Amino acid sequence: MTRTRVPLTFRPDDKGILPDRLIAKLADSGGIPRAHEFDHDQIQPASLDLRLGEVAYRVRASFLPGPGATVAERIDDLKLHEFALGDGAVLETGCVYIVPLAESLALPADLAATANPKSSTGRLDVFTRVIADGTRGFDRIGAGYHGPLYAEISPRTFPVLVREGSRLSQLRFRRGQAALDPETLVALHARERLVDDASADVRDGVGVSVDLAGFGPERFIGYRAKRHTGVVDVDRRAGYAVDDFWEPLKAREDRALILDPDEFYILASKEAVHVPPDYAAEMVPFDPLVGEFRVHYAGFFDPGFGHADAGGHGSRAVLEVRSREVPFIIEHGQTVGRLVYENMMARPDQLYGQDIGSTYQAQGLKLSKHFRV
Repeated sequence: MTRTRVPLTFRPDDKGILPDRLIAKLADSGGIPRAHEFDHDQIQPASLDLRLGEVAYRVRASFLPGPGATVAERIDDLKLHEFALGDGAVLETGCVYIVPLAESLALPADLAATANPKSSTGRLDVFTRVIADGTRGFDRIGAGYHGPLYAEISPRTFPVLVREGSRLSQLRFRRGQAALDPETLVALHARERLVDDASADVRDGVGVSVDLAGFGPERFIGYRAKRHTGVVDVDRRAGYAVDDFWEPLKAREDRALILDPDEFYILASKEAVHVPPDYAAEMVPFDPLVGEFRVHYAGFFDPGFGHADAGGHGSRAVLEVRSREVPFIIEHGQTVGRLVYENMMARPDQLYGQDIGSTYQAQGLKLSKHFRV
């Protein structure tokens, strides 16, 4: 018996990020075709985890298809070889891979999507972006898109073991203008205290700065990734010793840190971050002109992150930091990113950290879930 699919419809004033139950309804209506049924925890409070498909292509270079072209056509032009992911395959550092995803999209004309690496992916320095047919940009899927999705994957520091079904990226769905304007954001901060700093600059997104004073009696400020390590299985939790992959860093008297070119660091924000239940947030670069470094590959913050009632009081933002061509000094309290807040279309059924096994609720300085504490 054929199941009748009812299209997902919205009222004219419905705007914002889709919560978990509406993502499920979108999928049930045929808006998210998929090779297999969702995993039980694949739908998050404000996003959908995306799964790798069964085959990967190593390509000569990163690319965008551009208008009128498909990703599959560009793969045919650029692929060096292809291989099955199956039960596991190693992706080497310094290489670029394209993997068709298990999920595709058939979006309504008024619904768009945005992708980002999952937090655990960013903390492994695995550069991951989502590509769609005919697009001019990464991680942005236009309203009404019908077609396949692909992950571009380029491990930068550690070789990684992935398999069919591994989840490296996540997708948010958005209808209309969702970002809060400056006046609304200021009012929300006054009411909800988005960061634990009453004088925080929230006019153009909530400013997030780096903590280089140190945590705990040892005054640790973060970690620098080691080179020439073993392979990290992206689906293995608490499977690796920290010392085999990371060098801990302690605070200096001047509370500064010199970022060496092409090195990868895990640091933490000076501020505790709060995302109230009716909102979602995304970390974006503060200003590309203020420093020769990149912060935070993984930018989604779900509703309830840092929310006291969801067990998140005092949650810091973990910063994935990489310098560019030259050494660069960053200092304690230096602003390195902005949190842009957006309205949810409705409150999620479950908040981040609220009995759903969220890994990074109430975090301080924390490596990815792959490493034993």
